[in-house]
Amino acid sequence: MFNKILTAVDGSEISERAVEKAVDLAKQNGAELHLIYVIDAGFISPGPGDSVRDLVHKRFEDEGRETLDKLTLRVKEAGLSVESHLEVGHAGNTIIKTAEDLGCDLIIVGSLGKSKLDRLLLGSVSSHVVNYAKTNILVIRN
Repeated sequence: MFNKILTAVDGSEISERAVEKAVDLAKQNGAELHLIYVIDAGFISPGPGDSVRDLVHKRFEDEGRETLDKLTLRVKEAGLSVESHLEVGHAGNTIIKTAEDLGCDLIIVGSLGKSKLDRLLLGSVSSHVVNYAKTNILVIRN
């Protein structure tokens, strides 16, 4: 049923559960598995000091690589091959574009189940992906 699965990760417990579900589905379907970690460009926009921005970007990049490395190892230990993607941009748009570019037929995202007020104030990557992606979406709830 699914040939390529893209799973969004951010280092949270809910994204680890999303990877577990992705592994199960990839095994059941013989699907290709991809993980994506997006460094939100809004957090590293130009500011008064480029060196500070560079340090912040480096920190986010290190966290992203560490998260991807840890989860990639788990997937491989489960007997699957996996490709990881570290990207910079608007998280929701980048997840959708990467899924389109790869030809994924399923995107898996975690949702912390925030209140409507939290979503209004902070936005929600999972809500954005659900609303704008043109492929199947599986939301893993907390």
